[in-house]
Amino acid sequence: MRRKIPNTWTLMAFEAAARHQSFTKAASELALTQSAVCRQVAGLEEFLGVQLFLRSKRGVLLTEAGLTYSRQVAVRLNSVERDTLEMMARRGQGGSLELAVVPSFATRWLLPRLASFQRDYPDITVNLATRTRAFLFNDTEFDAAIHCGKTAWPGVTTHDLLSENLVAVCSPALIAPARYLEPEQVQNYPLLQQSTRPYAWREWFDSLALKVEHDMTGGRYELFSMLSQAAIHGMGIALIPPFLIEDELKAGLLTIAVPHPFLSGNRYQLLCPEARSESAALIQFREWLLLQAASYREQ
Repeated sequence: MRRKIPNTWTLMAFEAAARHQSFTKAASELALTQSAVCRQVAGLEEFLGVQLFLRSKRGVLLTEAGLTYSRQVAVRLNSVERDTLEMMARRGQGGSLELAVVPSFATRWLLPRLASFQRDYPDITVNLATRTRAFLFNDTEFDAAIHCGKTAWPGVTTHDLLSENLVAVCSPALIAPARYLEPEQVQNYPLLQQSTRPYAWREWFDSLALKVEHDMTGGRYELFSMLSQAAIHGMGIALIPPFLIEDELKAGLLTIAVPHPFLSGNRYQLLCPEARSESAALIQFREWLLLQAASYREQ
């Protein structure tokens, strides 16, 4: 059965016209005449049975349907272009992985180890993009994701990597001349909050049988990397997994204020959608990553 897909030139003409909100500028970009772009767009509207542009003497304007469709088309065209350029560069050899990963884990733990994967598998390219929230794989081009959380994702196979073991850290100058604090003393300092873990301090205090009224008060930051910078500059005490701040702890920029590790219940996990589980590149990356995580846990 013939697929209901417009031809590539039609989609390119529509995407350019939508991006510029102008048939004239789209024609110039594509080295076509304005009338050719108009015909392509009109043909697409007829094919879809949907009006994509409002036309007037002053120009054209996307309809709501046109705006939605243009965004979807742009994503697909970019994906096809990327895959084509990669195929040309690799001459059909090897493969690539599109990996969504939480930012701090990517920069502080994964990237320092990724060079060894490239040495072992030079024909596989790993492309990273950051995602801090859950998403549906069917709506993206991602082959897998590294996420931190407690909830299960539908339609994926989950592989545990590392537990989220939170410790209270701060600048040494913040608590000087003391080297450590008693747990109940922590409430006397600003508490740096993480927006994606709003109850982290409450759970940390609960694990010590302490009740603190202002346990959810303080500046909020989305990423652990932001928390660590705020803590380094003496803005307060933060709860951060040690494996994300190893360099800062070694350099003395941060210190563990209370030697009380707390397992939050969150886990860093590799999520592989079942539809892509047979990818040879993904299988090799998964085996390598699980070995890296196991080696780290044994240290």
